[in-house]
Amino acid sequence: MKKIGFIDLHLDQFHANKYPGWIDQATGSAMKVVYAYGKRDKENGLTNAAWCKENEIELLPAIEDVVERSDYLIVLSPDNPEFHEELSRLPLQSGKPTYIDKTFAPDRETAIRMFDLATAHGTPMYSTSALRFASEYTELDRSGIQTISSWGPGGFANYSIHQIEPVVRLMGADPKRVMFVGTPDSPALLIDYGNGRQAAVNHLGENCPFTLGIKNEDGSFKQVTAHSNFFALFIENLVNFFETGKPAVDPAETIAVITIIEYGLKAAATPYAWVELPN
Repeated sequence: MKKIGFIDLHLDQFHANKYPGWIDQATGSAMKVVYAYGKRDKENGLTNAAWCKENEIELLPAIEDVVERSDYLIVLSPDNPEFHEELSRLPLQSGKPTYIDKTFAPDRETAIRMFDLATAHGTPMYSTSALRFASEYTELDRSGIQTISSWGPGGFANYSIHQIEPVVRLMGADPKRVMFVGTPDSPALLIDYGNGRQAAVNHLGENCPFTLGIKNEDGSFKQVTAHSNFFALFIENLVNFFETGKPAVDPAETIAVITIIEYGLKAAATPYAWVELPN
């Protein structure tokens, strides 16, 4: 059995609650989350010790201990990417396959530093939104896409990645500029690729399904909604990454996603004005 270690800001959160069971089921118990570390206890939630006891996972006192005793590493903190660089510093120097939960980094510069650290130490690493693996999205032809209109739920800061990652996968890692065109209740962002190619990301409320409308250069249109169990498909990909040490996501795409989010938040301060993206 291969041992997986969790490293988290606090362990009482949705991804930490679900990943152990999903991984165990996907691998027939060939991989298990055995160790965990939490930087602090969750306010108004379970303590890390109580969470570990409830999930039958051994709580370790330091990140070093999790790195040393685990075969594979998962850095969580999905809603607090500002802690990812700190939490992943030792994992990225370990040489052990390491997955870092969404959203990968709070800004472009941090994302680049983290990839550089992993590369310098020969550590296989990637990060992704589970929506990347929705079967309805992966079956789409990436050639000839002119325009994408994307819909989804949640707020921009922590949920836009689920729309932006599929856009980058389909349209490329070289966006040119962004413009905020939404409202506080319904954030929206235009992503301009140049040469008449553009994507729009729209947050339309908690009941809004993840949906893409795609117009191709030949004038054809297709609409798809992510009805598939994209979390299960993501876990299959994660297990394959641990087995092979080969990330499924190009670092350039992850850096592009983080750049769009960072500059999208800046663009919200000056609506209806283009904000250029760094190369």
